Amino acid sequence: MALATSAVHAQTAPAADDKDAAAPRAQDDKVRLGTITVVGSGGKLGTGMMLNDDSVKGRSTITKAAMEKELGTGNVLQSIAQLPGVNTYNYDATGMFGGDVSIRGFGSDQIGFTVNGVPVNDSGGYAFYAQEMIDKENVCTASVAQGSPELESPNSGATGGAVSMITCDPTDKRRVRFTQTLGGLNLNRTFVRVDSGRFANDMAKVFLSYSHAAVDKWKGVGKAKKDHIDAGFSLDLNEDNKILGSILYNRMVNQNIWSVSKAQIAANGYYFDYAPTFTPLKTPGAGAQTDVVQSPLYYGMALNPFKNVIASVSGSFKVAKDTYLKVQPYMWYGFGNGGWSQMILDETGAAAVSSSSGSSLLGGAVDINGDGDKLDKVAVARASVTKTNRPGITAELSTTLGNHYLKAGLWFERAQHIQTQPAVRINSDGIPADIWLQDGCIQRADGSCYEGRNTKTISTVTQVYLNDQITLLNDRAFVNFGLKLPSVTRDVSNYRNESGNLSYTVNPTTGALVGGARLYQDYNIKRTFHEVLPQLGARFNLDAKQHVFMNVSKNFRAPPNFAYFGSYVGFVNRNGTAAAEPIVDIKSETSVMVDAGWRFQSRDVTISATLFNSDFKNRQVQATDPNTQVSTYVNAGGVKNRGLELEIGSGVFNGFSAYGSLSLQKSTIKEDLKVTTTGFLPIGGKQFGKTPEKMAALSLQYEQGPIYARLKGKFTGSQYADLMNQELVPSYTTLDLDAGYKFANWGMLKSPQLRLNVSNIGNKRYLSASSIITNAANTTLKGSGANYTPSTEFYYLGAPRLTTLTFSVDFE
Repeated sequence: MALATSAVHAQTAPAADDKDAAAPRAQDDKVRLGTITVVGSGGKLGTGMMLNDDSVKGRSTITKAAMEKELGTGNVLQSIAQLPGVNTYNYDATGMFGGDVSIRGFGSDQIGFTVNGVPVNDSGGYAFYAQEMIDKENVCTASVAQGSPELESPNSGATGGAVSMITCDPTDKRRVRFTQTLGGLNLNRTFVRVDSGRFANDMAKVFLSYSHAAVDKWKGVGKAKKDHIDAGFSLDLNEDNKILGSILYNRMVNQNIWSVSKAQIAANGYYFDYAPTFTPLKTPGAGAQTDVVQSPLYYGMALNPFKNVIASVSGSFKVAKDTYLKVQPYMWYGFGNGGWSQMILDETGAAAVSSSSGSSLLGGAVDINGDGDKLDKVAVARASVTKTNRPGITAELSTTLGNHYLKAGLWFERAQHIQTQPAVRINSDGIPADIWLQDGCIQRADGSCYEGRNTKTISTVTQVYLNDQITLLNDRAFVNFGLKLPSVTRDVSNYRNESGNLSYTVNPTTGALVGGARLYQDYNIKRTFHEVLPQLGARFNLDAKQHVFMNVSKNFRAPPNFAYFGSYVGFVNRNGTAAAEPIVDIKSETSVMVDAGWRFQSRDVTISATLFNSDFKNRQVQATDPNTQVSTYVNAGGVKNRGLELEIGSGVFNGFSAYGSLSLQKSTIKEDLKVTTTGFLPIGGKQFGKTPEKMAALSLQYEQGPIYARLKGKFTGSQYADLMNQELVPSYTTLDLDAGYKFANWGMLKSPQLRLNVSNIGNKRYLSASSIITNAANTTLKGSGANYTPSTEFYYLGAPRLTTLTFSVDFE
């Protein structure tokens, strides 16, 4: 975990002169923990994509000045795409269908994401869903710490870096903003934000915004619909005491975009997707009837409905001279589903409960289709439902003693994560009877619901940290010592469901597990993970414009909750009684990150160069357990990654400004992967998957008077989709255009503006691997000489050109 940047009085290098002091600069947020704010105008440097920053580690920030020129439907992954170290893609051009990202080779489930200081990775499996967060118009900064999160940041699953998003505070003046976007693929979006301005003796201000958006998929049939509400308040009790709060609500109903293999593209074309028409099911009637599962799945069933709320209140209070208490309680709520499929349920009860050809319900025969008999094999729709209640609190006490800035902090969270998999009947039009899976479940004979999974996870996190930031040599030198002590408990309860768990006996000679019958029972597994995470950072000012920095930190990721249910768990008979236990009791992931760099900072040009090295251990992956030959969750060795991240931003010269970044990295897998009792997949020395060795980005902007135009380009080098380096994903380059014209005010109508956004100007076709597989071709195992069967990689494809127009106006 990285060392936190210190308070501004301890962490900011001295300004060269008044001219350079006008350049925008990153500063620790005075209220929210683990976040930064911008001092100065973000648009005055690097087209709004760079700040002068005095952090002791590599960190990059994009400001509102850059994001407000982007398409309003976009998500944070699109905003940070040009920053060094960031390898990202989206499933479509609007950002409404989501996407994925890796930073320095670490995936999105190994990166800590926060919104206003609230952790927003999934509390169970650490997944991040970018399309669910904030409306773009309400985001003021998006900051990327490429190597490790801030010390105060509440993350229990970040072995990689961190991404922090901050909403804009309410404006000081009363205002109503209206924005309307129209574009290709029937894109239609309306956004309205109301700011109260200051009231209550200028102590308080609030804002409320609402947006509705809809767009068609770029391939196949279907669309995304989104309704979003953001609200925030600011209360200045006095100069030393302030409270900020926000509530972010999102409701989406999407039809998914299908990921496809290279073979499917070759056979069916670039636009191959879910089936556009529904194959009708049998009409219920007398006698035995057998439905057929449709493949590909009908698009109307490929659904992803989800709603969530992120609420927080942050307060900073002066409790003594130079001593402050920061407190932030928060709540994250989410409910929805995904992973829809069609499956066959056997009414007779004769089939195995878990069967690919037709599964029975626990409890025996049931008339599912209501035709009066129990003779049929009926197609139903099922999906994985998740409901999360995640309250937590962060707190910090800080004080200044001489040249020491001392901090002690605490994070506590207790997340309840309920995951089920009910099934419902399919309507005649192919749509599930209830897309939210709250009503009309397929019932067993006793009236309970069919469940393909049924788990409840209580994840409790307690974390304390200590920090000492020391200024030396008349503020020329700065040293940062930190220590973080996280404790994560996974308390997983699995309730009897139709998937069940395999049973095992122990071979008395070898100790290996020998598979037996499938059992359908409740169980509970509880594991606690502790780690000591020391940190050390330093900065030395060479002169008023240059400094060097260094940071060493240890990061940590507790195992995800799904490591303790489903096929990852078996009932093992060791002493005459079968008890549930993980097939493999995995360890926490850890990484040691080293950043060393140099910055030159002025108003005219800023350069940042960072050399980095990461040593990643106990990588958690799904692989074949060599003892049981079951695909399960295991620790699969480590990865080393080292490289250079360079970014440069210019000031504004006669309306022109520029930003560029370059990322060079070399990742190496450290060990072979054991997949049988004597056989190893020879991945040692190979390049890690989804980690391009070269990436580069360039943004050129002209902004003068009422006109602006910005051209952005991103080159993503070739990368492998598999650990054996057998399937190469080709390099590609994309270009985007943003332009606008600001009209003169007209009475109450202020700042009317027309914006043009064109994504993927060249209609470039490219592939982005949806996951990392072990091997893409038949491979001879080291040690045993046996053949290891390949897996198939599936890809998300580059969306074609999209053109949109946006009109916005303020009413004051």
